[in-house]
This record gives sequence, C-alpha cells and structure tokens, in this order.
Amino acid sequence: MPLQKILFKPGVNKENTRYTTEGGWYEADKVRFRQGNPEVIGGWEPLSAAYFQGVCRSLWNWVTLGGDNLIGVGTNLKFYLNQGGLYYDITPIRETVTLTNPFNTTISSTTVLVTDTSHGCVTGDFVTFSGATAVGGLTISGEFQVTVLTANTYNITATSQATSTAGPGGGTVTTAYQINVGPAIPVPLVGWGAGAWGSPPPVAPPSTVGTWGYGLTSTSSLRLWNQINYGQDLVYGPRTGPIYYWEANDGVNTRGVLLNSLGGTVSFTNASPTVVTSTVLFTEGAALQFSGGSLPTGVSAATTYYVFEVNGLTFKLLDGSGNAVNTSSSGTGIVSLIVDCPTIQNNMTVSDASRFLIAFGCNDYGSNILDPMLIRWSAQDDIFNWTPDPTNQAGFTRLSHGSEIVAIVQTRQEITVFTDVSIYSLQYLGPPYVWASQLLGDNISIMSSNAAVIASGIVYWMGVDKFYVYDGRVQTLNCDLRRFIFSDINQEQSLQVFSGTNEGFNEVWWFYCSANSTAIDRYVIYNYTEKIWYYGTLSRTAWLDSGLQPYPIAANYFSNTLTGNLINHETGLNDNTTGTAVAIDAYISSSEFDIGDGHNFGFVWRVLPDLTFGNATSTPAGALPAVSMTLQGLANSGSGVTSTASQPVSKSSTYVITEQFTGTIFTRMRGRQMIFKISSNQVNTCWQLGAPRIDIRADGRR
Repeated sequence: MPLQKILFKPGVNKENTRYTTEGGWYEADKVRFRQGNPEVIGGWEPLSAAYFQGVCRSLWNWVTLGGDNLIGVGTNLKFYLNQGGLYYDITPIRETVTLTNPFNTTISSTTVLVTDTSHGCVTGDFVTFSGATAVGGLTISGEFQVTVLTANTYNITATSQATSTAGPGGGTVTTAYQINVGPAIPVPLVGWGAGAWGSPPPVAPPSTVGTWGYGLTSTSSLRLWNQINYGQDLVYGPRTGPIYYWEANDGVNTRGVLLNSLGGTVSFTNASPTVVTSTVLFTEGAALQFSGGSLPTGVSAATTYYVFEVNGLTFKLLDGSGNAVNTSSSGTGIVSLIVDCPTIQNNMTVSDASRFLIAFGCNDYGSNILDPMLIRWSAQDDIFNWTPDPTNQAGFTRLSHGSEIVAIVQTRQEITVFTDVSIYSLQYLGPPYVWASQLLGDNISIMSSNAAVIASGIVYWMGVDKFYVYDGRVQTLNCDLRRFIFSDINQEQSLQVFSGTNEGFNEVWWFYCSANSTAIDRYVIYNYTEKIWYYGTLSRTAWLDSGLQPYPIAANYFSNTLTGNLINHETGLNDNTTGTAVAIDAYISSSEFDIGDGHNFGFVWRVLPDLTFGNATSTPAGALPAVSMTLQGLANSGSGVTSTASQPVSKSSTYVITEQFTGTIFTRMRGRQMIFKISSNQVNTCWQLGAPRIDIRADGRR
C-alpha cells in the first residue's frame, strides 16, 4: 500500500472511548497546539533568586508615577511588593503594644516564652520586638513567628540558645503584631464545632434536620487576597477582612494601613458650633471619630460625629442626637476612624468608569456584620468618602439571587458579578442611581473566587461541574475534557482553583487539585481562537499575564509551604525552577486508528517523521535534541496494547531552507488498531509535530 499520512484533529478529546474519538488526540502533558499542530510548551525560570514566605494566591502588576514596576504578592502568611526581583514586606500591623519584662528563657534552649495578656495571635503569626534588654544571655529583637500556648502566652524561637534560665525580663519592649495569618489550604471540618448549633447534616431527610447527634461537614477558608491599584497606590485586603491602603510615595519599605484610619489631621475652632478644618475632603453626613492629645472641650475621643455644612475643607459637626457640637476651647487631633468605610469585604475593585472603589460582600452602614450579597461604593474619585449624599455618588445595592458574591471580573463596559448561583452585570449609570445591577443568568455555578477570567473581551469561568462563557450571553462552554476533569478533581479543595490567560498563545488556563491531592497539580487549557482543549500536570498557586511584564508569571510551591518564588513562563526550553536545567517531560498520544473499520490487521514496517525542532540545541553533554515516536498495536479495543515500536528521532543539523533529522524509522509493528505517540524528556529540546507518514499494509484478519 502507499504511504499513509498521519493527521489528527487539533485538541485533546477524552469525552468518549479512545476508539470512538478516532482521528483525534486522547492524552497529553505539557503540549499545546499551534494552527492545529501539537508542540511542547515553553520553558520557565525563576523571576529572581529571592523568595517569599507562604503560599501565594494573588498577583497584581502596575507601574507608579515614578516608573516603579511593582507586583503585589499575597500569601497566606504575608503580603509583599516585588520590585526588581526583591520582595518587600508590607503586611499591615494589627496592633502595637508596649510590654514590660515579657520574656522567659530556658538554659541551652532557643525557645523563648512570651507573656502578653490577650495577645490575639494564632500560631504562625509574626511579631516584631524592639527596645528589649538582654535576658538569659539573649537580646530579643527583630521579627519572629509565634506558636500560641494560651490566650496570654506564646513561644518564639531565638537565633541562638539561652545561656541561663531567666525571666521574666527584657525591660520595656515595643511589640508590633502583624495581622493574623490564614490557612494555606482549605481544611475540611467535621463534627462538633464545624457548623452552627442545630445545623443539619450535609445530606439529611427533613425529619433529621437540626436533630441532636448529627455531625456537620464544612470547610475553613484559605487565605485569599484582593488587590488593585488606585492610581499609583495600592488597595488590598484579605477576603473577609478589612481594606488596607499603601501609598507609593511612602516607598516599598512602608507597610499598608487601614483605609478607614486615613482621615488626616483636623483643627477645631473655639465656637458654637465649632468649625473643623481638615486635610481630607469629607462630604455631608460623613461619620467620623477623633483622637489626639489636644481635642477641645466638647469633643470626645471614640465618639461618632456627623459632618454637616461642608465648605471645602471646613465643616461643622452633629452629635448622635442631631445637635450641633459646641466647643469651649480650640484644639487639634486626627480622624481616627472614618466610620462608614467598609471594615469587611469579600472582594473589591476600582472601576475604570470614574474611579470608584467598590466592595463586594461587605458590612452595611452602622454594622460590623458581613452581608455577603451587599455591594457598596465610595464617592467618585474619593475612596475616603462612603456616606451616600446628594453631593456625592457614594451608594450601595444588594443582589438577590444567591447566598454570597463569589467573584468579579471587570470588562470593557461592565463589571460581571458572580454569586454562587447567578451572574449579574453591574454598570455605571451616573446620578441618581450611579451603579445598577442586571441579572444575566441564573442556575449557574462558579468553582472559586479566582475561577473567572476575561480574554479578548469575553469572560470564561469554571463551574462546579462544567465551564461557562459570557460574551453578551451566558452559555455553557463545550468542553472535550469535561468528564476527565470533573471526575478527577478534589472538590474539597475547590477554593484553590484559579484561572489566568496566556494571551501570546490565545489560551485560558485553569489550575486545580486532582482527586487525591490537596496541592494544585493539574491544569486545563482552552484555546479560544482554535476552540480546542488540552491539559497537563503542573504545580502553581497563582498566575499573572501582564503587558507590563515580558513573560507570564506564576507562583510556585518551593520546597515546602513556607517559601515560594515567582516563575517566568514561556522563556527558554527547560524547567529551570531550581536554577539547574531539567527537561520538560512532554508527550501527546492519539486515539486509536485503523485501516478502514479494522476489518484487517495492519502491519507497519517504517515511519517517515515530519516535525521541526525549531530552536532546540545540543545538551551540555553534546547529545542531539531528540523525541521519541511510538506506535502501539491493539488486537481490539479491549485487548490492551499487544505490540509496541518506539524509535528516537534526532535533529542533526540546520539548513537555510529546512532542518535535518532522522528521515526513516524502520520497525515491525502489527495491530488491528494503533495509537501514535510523540514524547520528549531531554533538556534544550523543543518540537512541533507535522504530518508523519507510515508504511502500512493489510495483514490478515486474526
């Protein structure tokens, strides 16, 4: 028989049996498609030699007015700014206290006992000590991670052993506690304490709901950060936590502070009513609290007052009963609390339309309880003013379909808002409604707060059992790998799922945990130009595809859950994560094919490869770049592989017009059905498969 060209449809399809999907690809790892042809993905290497602590779940990139290219890096332990490859810790301080003789040491031990009544720490928190005197031969200074013993005590580990058992000691010590750390992964909780009193079991008939003795399964949330730049500054905060603000002018060595603490300084005139002059512009009705050593008589610290008769930076005050505030002396102070700023948020963004800071899932005015369906926004171009008033555009709305807002994606003309069962469009209308919501779709799902992404103006997201797309209409996204993915995914770790784009290759990536893993180890890709799917194995925890960076960036696990690094992708040919080149283990194998409908066995005695090695170069040991081409024969679909023929194809030299490689593979392979596979596991190797040919003839029927 004449030579037979092997051409398979682009994309990987595992929705049916391997024989049913004849003419396509069935398995793959670290392979993508370019104009229908499979090729190995690009290599990766560390962004720098520096490391961060914790598991990163959030990345954001922007440039300041001074030209500093910054990446916000949010981990379960800390929050960093990456500048020039270095990581600067801007984790906010929760509390600063002065302790007297807090340390106790034990001879020949590095463990130091610290006493602080109601310290508020959890194990893993970070604390910084300064100003201490020596105790037990140790001078405790700098940052330490704590192990909590009781509500009033915890241990730290010193850098050297104590020379004696001593304490309490250390003198007067300034102690700064960073905000509490969060879980690295979701932890399933069962039984007592896992849910509210009287809660029903996960699956229970009505007669058993809320009865004594039923355990409840729930999941503790992992630490997820929300972050976005407000001009050159950064607004950020952990999910279910407050909003923090970092000012670029203060530099990368300055930590962020609570947004509601940035009310500036004020001065009070001795008048009835008093006139307040502020360094921050407030609007009618803004609720403020003051502090300071020289507050005038008539103004009390930690008492809420309301702004009225605003005239630029001056205004008067009303008390809680609506009476004008009079003072009998002048004074100064600071705005210690902007009362109406949200103190809890599940997500947030700065709108491209008119620069509003919008909180999704937050506390209501006058409340400290999270309303997971409430949306609030600040005044236009003023993130310090959240009090609705005819003189500004601050306001709120509440969604009705669902139990919580899970994710948001900002698009060209709207913000798409995902609840656990629906999707909304939030659009800017201007006064008096300002922002209005419109229900786009119901009875949908979304896997996690990071499972949605926009690519080429279209929103894609991963649901709990399928994929979706919103391009003006909400639709199910056809997936040739749906059964394969959702039958082997750890739903208890669904909060870890995240998505990202690789615009250079027209791809949307989703990373997830396979069924038996609590760490991310799988990815699936949708190529939205060619409308095809492929998948593979890779451990990453966050992804950033930014036009401000030369390569897509991902965060990886490094040695353990305490240290990590950012990784440049699509650079080089190898896995350079550790600084030593390691081969990318890549392969793709076809569905089963046959002669006709398999009436006869086929016998193959030679293969004529067709591929390009592109920029592949010789290995350090001088070996030529090579791939392995394999044919597997089957007697029938249920027989398993009965014969295998595998031979290397090596690149020998490059010519002006074409490159040279192994021209013919001689083999003896027989089967009613066959599988073709190409694989590589050698450093400095890249390849793209073309249309190889096989010399096959009919060879009997049994």
